[in-house]
Amino acid sequence: MVQEGAQFLISTHSPILMAYPEATILEIQQDQLTPTAFEDVEHVRLTADFLKEPNRYLRHLFEK
Repeated sequence: MVQEGAQFLISTHSPILMAYPEATILEIQQDQLTPTAFEDVEHVRLTADFLKEPNRYLRHLFEK
């Protein structure tokens, strides 16, 4: 459908879906839809940080 010019509006927190080639990523900021670069999306940064150093995040689950 994309090859035929179809457009899709998808609401997601998935960095995998946001990484779709030539996707336009829009974030809601101050009640406005704002174009945002993939690298600047908070969920992308958090996922990348987690994958680099999972213990930094997981330790909070196991603290007493």
